[in-house]
Amino acid sequence: MDNSNSPRKRPWPDYRAVWRWHFYAGLFCIPILLVLSISGTIYLFKPQIESWIDRPYDQLPAGKTSLPISEQIEATLAALPAARFHSFELPQSPGAATRIIVTQNGERVRCYVDPASGTLLGQKVEADRFIAVIRRMHGELFLGNRGSYLVELTACWTLVLIFTGLYLWWPRKWSGFGGVLFPRLMSGKKIFWRDIHSVSGIWISGFAIVLILSGLPWSTFWGNYFRTARQWTGTAVARQDWQISRSRTMKESSEPTPRDYGAANQVAAAVTPLDLPSPVIVSPPRGDSTEWKVASMTQNRPYRVNLTIDGESGELISRQNFGDRHVIDQVVGVGIALHEGQLFGWPNQLLGVITTSGLILLSASGVILWWRRRDQGVLGAPAVGSAPRLSVGLLVIVVALAVYLPLFGASLLAVYLAERFVLRRSPGIRGWLGLRQPRAPEVASV
Repeated sequence: MDNSNSPRKRPWPDYRAVWRWHFYAGLFCIPILLVLSISGTIYLFKPQIESWIDRPYDQLPAGKTSLPISEQIEATLAALPAARFHSFELPQSPGAATRIIVTQNGERVRCYVDPASGTLLGQKVEADRFIAVIRRMHGELFLGNRGSYLVELTACWTLVLIFTGLYLWWPRKWSGFGGVLFPRLMSGKKIFWRDIHSVSGIWISGFAIVLILSGLPWSTFWGNYFRTARQWTGTAVARQDWQISRSRTMKESSEPTPRDYGAANQVAAAVTPLDLPSPVIVSPPRGDSTEWKVASMTQNRPYRVNLTIDGESGELISRQNFGDRHVIDQVVGVGIALHEGQLFGWPNQLLGVITTSGLILLSASGVILWWRRRDQGVLGAPAVGSAPRLSVGLLVIVVALAVYLPLFGASLLAVYLAERFVLRRSPGIRGWLGLRQPRAPEVASV
């Protein structure tokens, strides 16, 4: 059979095909992306928010003599007979209440204690604190591990959304910077919303990609995937400096209670002059050990310090600075600090707010563009053209992304199979989605 007159298949990338990828990625991502952008904006100001919430406990009369920390711990446990001591936080100012963390009913409870009298001023379950709730919303959508998978899938497909958006934005016929680097605000509603969408996207795309990649180590699936890869490559550490998302229903394990709280006085006296970045958490030894652990938990992670102090003598046994950690942990730590808006002060927070605000604007303008352009009775996806020929470059890119982001690869395969073997075979669904009719089996010519 002579196929010389058959239409030539277009090479990838084809504008219409990329547009469809962009459309469907946005359809899935926008609802969750809005939640992540709003909750992420709030979390950027964690230090300020927590300081404002805790202000009643940080305005105590100054100048009074403080009780030894051991007596404050004992007074707290006396007020909460069912609790077990977990750790305490060094005071950040002379008028601040002592934070003593206990475990009660399988959960950590933050107790605010008057250092002068040992009186319990208030208590709050750690997981119920406002910022902890925002963090669960941001990392798990209040759905535990299933929510973490959804967040990770959204992150993966947001990368697709950004890369396809950059391809669609790329100017093919140069006619000035309008609509490319700045929006044309006076050219009618159609041009206005298209420019708002594309131009805001180009300005925030770089940092949005950084935010997505730096947030992956916290996610349940990719975080465990990353940890396994480090074990295979011999780069794993005994304890990493960030916590993988987990459901609230997982209870905190109780730490063994030390027999002598007096050692806490020795440790506090040894650590206080070091002036470590706050908050500084002091944890008791395990088992028969006398070694207390001290950790500076500042969100600006390059300034974090871990110490080991002998509880009997107050002697410094070991110190680990950020630069002593594995280079992978340093890279991840810098990324997390950048993600949380704490790497270089308020400009980092401002950059984060600009990016999350841009993502909200992109989502809203994308919905408006879709709603204005869609025909009645159909979803409004760009119509499918003739099938492009297989591109080795595209295949390599997709495989590389699937290896780096396994959930993306699995979801892409699921979408492909669903479209090919289910959605195309229903005329109603096929027309609504704008899909091609499945090809009939070829009949050999006689």
